[in-house]
Amino acid sequence: MAVAETAAIHLKGPTGELLFADAERTKPIRIVIFSPGSAAFDALESRQSARQVQRLKANDGEMAPLTAEERRRDTVEDLVTITSGFENFEYGTGLQGAALFKAVYSDPKLGFIHKQVTKFIGDWGNFTGK
Repeated sequence: MAVAETAAIHLKGPTGELLFADAERTKPIRIVIFSPGSAAFDALESRQSARQVQRLKANDGEMAPLTAEERRRDTVEDLVTITSGFENFEYGTGLQGAALFKAVYSDPKLGFIHKQVTKFIGDWGNFTGK
C-alpha cells in the first residue's frame, strides 16, 4: 500500500496533446517527481514552514500577502526541490539538473508545465505505480 519514491508525468503541451521528443512518438517527454512520502517532499514542507515563520517575524506576526514575484520564486524553488529528473527534455544550451529544472519552471511561457506538476503531486494515487 506504500507509495513509490518517485513517479513520472508524461507532459502535455498547452493544447493538451501528449509531448514526445521524436516524430515517431516513442520518446515521451516526462518529468520525474518525488512523491509526497519521500524525504525530498519532507524537505519541501519544512522549507515552506520556515518561509511562513520568517514572513510572520518580518511583519510583526501579521500575515502579509506575497507579491507575484515572491510567489513565482517560491513556486520555482519548491518544484526544483521535488523534481528528480527530466526525460527526453531539452531546454537551453547545456543545462542539466537543478539549473535545467529552475530554468524551465521559471519560464512564464512554459507555465503549463508547472501547473501539471502541481496538479500531479496533489494526488497520492499517481505514486502507486498503477
